[in-house]
Amino acid sequence: MSNSILHKAHTRGHANHGWLNSFHTFSFANYYNAERMHFGALRVLNDDTVDEGMGFGTHPHENMEIISIPLEGDLEHKDSMGNLSVIKHGEIQVLSAGTGIYHSEYNRNPDRKVKFLQIWVIPNKKNVNPRYDQITLNLEDRHNRLQQILSPSPEDEGVWIHQNAWFHIGKFDKGNSATYPMKDNGNGVYAFVLSGSLTINNQSLEERDGFGIWNIAELSITADTDSEILLMEVPMSF
Repeated sequence: MSNSILHKAHTRGHANHGWLNSFHTFSFANYYNAERMHFGALRVLNDDTVDEGMGFGTHPHENMEIISIPLEGDLEHKDSMGNLSVIKHGEIQVLSAGTGIYHSEYNRNPDRKVKFLQIWVIPNKKNVNPRYDQITLNLEDRHNRLQQILSPSPEDEGVWIHQNAWFHIGKFDKGNSATYPMKDNGNGVYAFVLSGSLTINNQSLEERDGFGIWNIAELSITADTDSEILLMEVPMSF
């Protein structure tokens, strides 16, 4: 029998720092909710908007897989491995912090905000050598279907991380449907609605709602309006 949990958009933690407006699906920084620490190996799902010319100063991470998905605007990344790059909508960035890394993230645009998702996944290997990667995705590959953007394998589509996890994005016209077969029996899927409204396994979801489901063989997705969704399949035990 399947299990599920629903996190409506308005129930998320919220922090407005002036230059940063952030919504936290799971406990993060000053937002603490004992019932919302993680979904399996998915530890952080932050929905961030950064003002023009502002950003996160240099700060450390270790033993965490950090994924950034820009939704609007351009985000500059700089790290202690010597990487300096800009990621924009249609790209995905991954940082395996491993033994430790320092990085900063800035909105270098003077005339528009940056909106991006910051996602942390607990790794299945500790103290790996830190690693950085980013790729450009073909946005047509998500039109009315699910585009894989992350996996556990460097040989597979998208970026890869040190965890038995798969991420997909689908952008659907109203009335279109898709089926997502689970990759691993011990995993669950956390669905996050980027825009519009959808129905997943008979659960209606609106923009920025989150829906976690496990003990299932597949997901059934139907777009109730033009919509876009991020699916994150992760181990429930780690």
